[in-house]
Amino acid sequence: MQMSGERLIQADRETVWAALLSAEVLKECVPGAQEVSGTPEDGFEATVVQKVGPVKATFKGVVTLTDMVEKESLRLDGEGKGGAAGFAKGGADVRLEEAEGGTRLSYDVEAKVGGKLAQLGSRIVDGFAKKMADQFFARLEEVIEGPKEDDDTEQAEKKGWLKRLVKKD
Repeated sequence: MQMSGERLIQADRETVWAALLSAEVLKECVPGAQEVSGTPEDGFEATVVQKVGPVKATFKGVVTLTDMVEKESLRLDGEGKGGAAGFAKGGADVRLEEAEGGTRLSYDVEAKVGGKLAQLGSRIVDGFAKKMADQFFARLEEVIEGPKEDDDTEQAEKKGWLKRLVKKD
């Protein structure tokens, strides 16, 4: 399964880059993430709970960052094992470029599954993989940009914490 997309994030490249390298941001953005720890240099360990069709599993895995060109591009590779449910692995090539109003983030993602997950059929798995990628990058945009006009107060307080964190330094 392969897919591509792009998002215009209303923040400078330095802020977007910092977000991509943060375990805290990754935990916030990966759908179903229970725990994410580690560093960009050593890689991240993650625990993610997901339901794909009728199969619900807890995946324990690792994410490594390679081919890093500061504030321009990187590759995220991840692999998780979900016990009897099988495994999931994939990668994303992410590129950042200046754009009017912020930073254009482009991505190419590929994903593979095995075990019980693979038996669900490609339509279910492909749809799930696309949904996960879309949710990750949409959530990344929300975390970086902060609240939108129509967000309720509780949601607004949760969003935008990354900008506040980066601006303090």
